[in-house]
Amino acid sequence: MKLIPAPRPRTPATPSAATLTVDDLSVHYGGVRAVSSIGFSVEPGASVGIIGANGAGKTSTLKAVMGLVPRGGGRIMLGDLDLTRVRARDMVRHGIGYVPEGRHVFPGLTVEKNLLLGAYARAWDDDTRSTLAEVHELFPVLGEMSQRLAGALSGGQQQMLAIGRALMAQPRILLLDEPSMGLSPKLVGDILRVLTRLREDGLSMLLVEQNAKLTFGATSHCLVMENGAVAMTGTSEELSEDPRVRQIYLGL
Repeated sequence: MKLIPAPRPRTPATPSAATLTVDDLSVHYGGVRAVSSIGFSVEPGASVGIIGANGAGKTSTLKAVMGLVPRGGGRIMLGDLDLTRVRARDMVRHGIGYVPEGRHVFPGLTVEKNLLLGAYARAWDDDTRSTLAEVHELFPVLGEMSQRLAGALSGGQQQMLAIGRALMAQPRILLLDEPSMGLSPKLVGDILRVLTRLREDGLSMLLVEQNAKLTFGATSHCLVMENGAVAMTGTSEELSEDPRVRQIYLGL
């Protein structure tokens, strides 16, 4: 198992923060093995990226952590909590925030109601209202369009909404699956600025992406997956300078 140390965050991690540990994780689809006995950790305040080509096993890894696909073996811990025993629908209550590939906002509901659904496991109190204000400060457009139907938003605005919805649960760790998919370079830059700020604020993150530049900019450490296995690990800065990574993933 690869243990990835956390950088020192600019602000302290939340008191409930805990290390996410993935040990010997495998994922099978029928007779096909999508993920082969991988291991890594995300310490409190750390931001870890997973890059790789289509079919490398990135999304399967993230979904296995969330309990959305059957696991073929291994163990997933968040601090002392064994997530392999937690149902997918209960993950949010245990502090796992999830931004799915393709955003999956509720198009027939307003922006405000989409955000409030993200806080379904919390009481509607001053603390939750404060979180909503923080999301509006992070994404001003969501406050400006609070009564607009989510289905009427652009792809970039929907991605902001999906991230904001996950943040409403006050997660201990945020899992993001391909947040740059289908976005223009400008919007990718906007998402990078948001993820960088969350990282600087000490929120633990696990980011799955094909966009290596975004991943290296938003994370402190990174894993490169190939054919369901971890092929390389290191700091994001080290991997961004590695000749193999520069040729295969950065096109340099």
